[in-house]
Amino acid sequence: MSLIDQFKNGLTRSKSGFMGRLGGLFSAGEINDQFYEELEEILISGDVGVQTSIKLVDKLRTEVKNRRIKERQEARELLLELVIEIMDPGRAPAETEEKPHVILLVGVNGSGKTTSAAKLAGLYRRDEKEVLLVAGDTFRAAAIEQLEIWADRADVELIKQQAGSDPSALYFDAMNAAKARNMDVVIGDTAGRLHSRYNLMEELNKIYRVIGRNIPGAPHRVLLVVDATTGQNAVAQARSFNQSLPIDGLILTKLDGTARGGIVINIQDELNIPVCYVGTGEKMEDLAPFNPEDFARALLES
Repeated sequence: MSLIDQFKNGLTRSKSGFMGRLGGLFSAGEINDQFYEELEEILISGDVGVQTSIKLVDKLRTEVKNRRIKERQEARELLLELVIEIMDPGRAPAETEEKPHVILLVGVNGSGKTTSAAKLAGLYRRDEKEVLLVAGDTFRAAAIEQLEIWADRADVELIKQQAGSDPSALYFDAMNAAKARNMDVVIGDTAGRLHSRYNLMEELNKIYRVIGRNIPGAPHRVLLVVDATTGQNAVAQARSFNQSLPIDGLILTKLDGTARGGIVINIQDELNIPVCYVGTGEKMEDLAPFNPEDFARALLES
């Protein structure tokens, strides 16, 4: 299945909701003030965010006038251009040539970090990379067991300790193991934590420092895992985590659920943090590298 088809399948509920309304708006009629007002309302209802929606509609209005566009279908193509521009693919962090390439996943409880870590491992494994998964959510025995199952499915190695153990000590051992085993990629899970809890965020910083002391320059990527169904709360999470750690990119999960899709546009516009991967299902292959143009077309085209 192509990426655009995967996005379209995952966004089916979005398209039947607010994006269905968007399709109706662009189907026929003249371009007037009522058209722009309705478009702004639809975008806001789809989690694009108030400020981002206003910005998009204002830019669309200006460009429609400058280009002398008369048909709503042409205006849809122009909106597509503007959305892709916001989700500039050039902002995504480049893969490092360092070995091992260390990726740390962070986020709040229930965002899908553990399954995302495993699916990401599967992506690298399909690219014939040697991958080490780190069961860093030591507060939940279920998370360790879950990652063991996923590691078997992905055919990757796993390093773990007993539930309740010190996650920083686990990461110290994991970095040594990665170097000794000549791993290409290390993907680390972490315990879910509220971004407002100072002590938990400090623990995350300790893990970050332990990794860096053991492998200079690591972690090479810190990816924040965000549940897209949480809407505007996802923006607040991304903003808070980014104040505590240098967030390099996002993994947006559960876009196959009740998510309205527009949160992808909102986060990248407000925070300038690129989306790197999107999760659109429960299967191992239901995590895809984010492609702005494919995503925008899946979201905005009929």
